[in-house]
Amino acid sequence: VNRYLTIADKHHIQTMFVFFDDCWNPDPKIGKQQVPTIGKHNSGWAQDPGYIVTKSDDFAFLQKYVTDILTTFKDDKRILLWDLYNEPGNSKKGLTSLPLLTKVFIWARAVNPEQPISVGLWKMEFETLNAVQLLNSDIITYHDYEAPEWHLRVVQMLKSHGRPLICTEYMARKHKSTFVNSMPMLKREHVGAINWGLVAGKTNTMYAWDEPHPDGSEPSLWFHEVFRNDGTPYKQEEVDIIKKLNNK
Repeated sequence: VNRYLTIADKHHIQTMFVFFDDCWNPDPKIGKQQVPTIGKHNSGWAQDPGYIVTKSDDFAFLQKYVTDILTTFKDDKRILLWDLYNEPGNSKKGLTSLPLLTKVFIWARAVNPEQPISVGLWKMEFETLNAVQLLNSDIITYHDYEAPEWHLRVVQMLKSHGRPLICTEYMARKHKSTFVNSMPMLKREHVGAINWGLVAGKTNTMYAWDEPHPDGSEPSLWFHEVFRNDGTPYKQEEVDIIKKLNNK
């Protein structure tokens, strides 16, 4: 972890660490990971802790892990915030994720890190999970892949809680969520913006969630990502607006 932070800091990148995740492959294993499927979005991604979250509420081994990392890095300026649990309830887990969600907030508060803690909202229908997330997050983080006119409504609703906002996932070109149309709105509304994806690589997230390309051919419109694997921009106008809005 420290080696990664050193590399990121060298490039002036602050980090948002995530402990748990309910997305994608449900049976994570230690060791060599499965080879990504050609042309399929995020096929190598594994949940954490996976199916066990639905089978038990004894998470002592997870508490040890979370407490160790938080305690070690609780004053580290290279870390922007702790995103304790990515998309709780995803993969049809629903309320079975509630016990771990509740406990990870308790564990984090016991350490009391200098950095803020949060769990991002991602599905407004999950009222019980969302209530826990909103009540316990220092800053409100959320995911939104909608066009900006709909995204703005979410921003306006979340502002009512009176805490800083960071959109920690957005930018899916197929869904009309782009740098060009969404970033200006987010800056105008004083919302932090972290897009999904950087370089087209093994994660295969230039392909849409529901549109695999088994032959590995390039999609006519990239879903995520900013750069090709040779470092050139997918769309120069996107890089230009990112720089402009960040005064670079």
